[in-house]
Amino acid sequence: MTAPSTYGLSTQARNLQWLLTDLVEEVPGVNSVAVVSSDGLLLLSSEPAAEADRGDRPKGPRGASADLATIVSGLGSLTTGAAALMEFGTVKQTMVAMENGSVFVMSISDGSLLGVHATPDCDMSVVAYHMALFVGRAGHVLTPEVRSELRQSMEKNP
Repeated sequence: MTAPSTYGLSTQARNLQWLLTDLVEEVPGVNSVAVVSSDGLLLLSSEPAAEADRGDRPKGPRGASADLATIVSGLGSLTTGAAALMEFGTVKQTMVAMENGSVFVMSISDGSLLGVHATPDCDMSVVAYHMALFVGRAGHVLTPEVRSELRQSMEKNP
């Protein structure tokens, strides 16, 4: 994985990027990861296009980070609306299994979402467990100030 530059970022933002990198590199079957703000903006990404060049992982969604962020935001909105209509409370996790891969979406905090694109043969329970670990570690760090800093960082380093 080619990690985004952490130069000039706060300790909290660098720690979030480290957690994201660790999720991609340590969990078998994970192709790419994105953290999306409540308004659908990409905050953190694993840059799946760089991983595809290694040849040992399939390519992520077309358009890489931006497409994954759009998918995560859309699934988050859809499931939140469905839960409200059905009066089931808040959505904790969404998983969509497809023929050639899976997409997982988990709430972090204040409407922010963690999205994972994984291989079709991934161990879904392992992916969900590691996503929950990320959320537990990142939730209290993802303050409005850090979200703003990450947005600005993504705009500078698309």
